[in-house]
Amino acid sequence: MSDNQHSTPAGIPNDQREQPIPPTYPAAQENAPVGAVNAIASDKSFVVTWLFAWLLGLFAVDRFYLGKVGTGLLKLFTLSGFGIWWLVDLILVLAGAQRDKQGRKLAGYDANKKIAWIITAVGIVLSMIISGVTNAASPGDSPAAVAPLENEDASAPVEEAPVEEPPAEVATVQSWADDSFGTFAPVTQTGTGDNLVTLPAGATAGIVTATHDGGSNFAISVLDASNASTGQLLVNTIGRYAGTSAFGFNSLGDGVTLEISADGKWSVTIAPVSAAPALLASGAGDRVFLYQGSAGKLTATHAGSSNFAVTEQTGEDFSFGLLINEIGAYSGTVPLSSGPSVIVVNADGQWTLKAE
Repeated sequence: MSDNQHSTPAGIPNDQREQPIPPTYPAAQENAPVGAVNAIASDKSFVVTWLFAWLLGLFAVDRFYLGKVGTGLLKLFTLSGFGIWWLVDLILVLAGAQRDKQGRKLAGYDANKKIAWIITAVGIVLSMIISGVTNAASPGDSPAAVAPLENEDASAPVEEAPVEEPPAEVATVQSWADDSFGTFAPVTQTGTGDNLVTLPAGATAGIVTATHDGGSNFAISVLDASNASTGQLLVNTIGRYAGTSAFGFNSLGDGVTLEISADGKWSVTIAPVSAAPALLASGAGDRVFLYQGSAGKLTATHAGSSNFAVTEQTGEDFSFGLLINEIGAYSGTVPLSSGPSVIVVNADGQWTLKAE
C-alpha cells in the first residue's frame, strides 16, 4: 500500500478534504481605520504650507499646493472669502488641523510648529506697529507726488517718466532700485504656445512686460532651479494681454525660469526694476512703477470687473506691502509708505492713482 498511503480515504467528499492554509497578510491600507490614515505622514511640508497660507493665502496657493484644487479655485475667486478664509486657513495650519488632499498630517509639523507660531506672531505685531506709525505720520495736505497723465494705453511703452518728475529724483530712485535688487541687460524673447524662458542672472527682482494674442489661457509663473514653484504667478488671464508685472518680491525661492502657458503668439521682455517708470496718475491693466515721495496716502479708483490689487515694495523685511485687494470697481484711500519703493498694479480695467 505504499503507493496509496497518502491518498485521501474513499468516501470523503472533495469539499471536506484537507486544503492548504493560505498565508495571512496585513490588512490593506484602504480598509484601515480613519485614524490610521491620519497617522501617515504626508509628502507635503508643513513649513511650505504655512508660508503659502501666510504670505500667499489670499491667492489660495496653500490649497493648490495641498492638491485641493476645487476649494483653491473657490478661495481664489472670492479673494480668500474677503480675507476671512485666509485667516481661517492660517490658523488651521498653525494648529496642525490642516491636511493634504488624502487627509494625511503635514510633514514636519511637530518639529516646526513652535517657531512657526512665534514668527507669525512677530510678523503680525510688526505689521500693526508699522501701519500705526505710517498712519500717524501721514501728512494731510502734502502736494501730490505725481502729475496726471490721462488716457494712457496699457500696451504703450513703459520707459517714459512724467515730464514733471525732477530728473534728480528719478536718478535717485533708479539708483536705489539697482542697489536693492540688482541689474542686468534687458532681454526679449518671443514664441508661440507653452515654453520656458530663463531669467537673467545678476538680480533678485525684475519686471516682465508681456503680450499675448491668443484666445485661451495665458499664464506666466516663476520656477526655481529645481523647477518647483516659487509661489509667484505673474499673469493669469484669458485671451489677449498686454501689461507689466514684477518678480522676486515675497518669493518663496530664487526665481530661475519663467514658465509660459499660452495658445497664441507671445512676447516677453525682462528688465531690471530700475527700468520701471515713475508713478503715473492713470492707466489701464498691469503696471509697475517707481515711487520717490514721502509717506502719505494713496487715493485709487478702478473701473474693471476682475481683481484690482496694488502693492508697495520697499525691500525691507516683513514688508508685504498689500495696499489694495478688491474685485471689480473700487474707490478708496489707503496709507502709503515713503519712497523709494516699487508700486505694482494688477488690474483688468482703467485705474487712477493719486499719492499725497
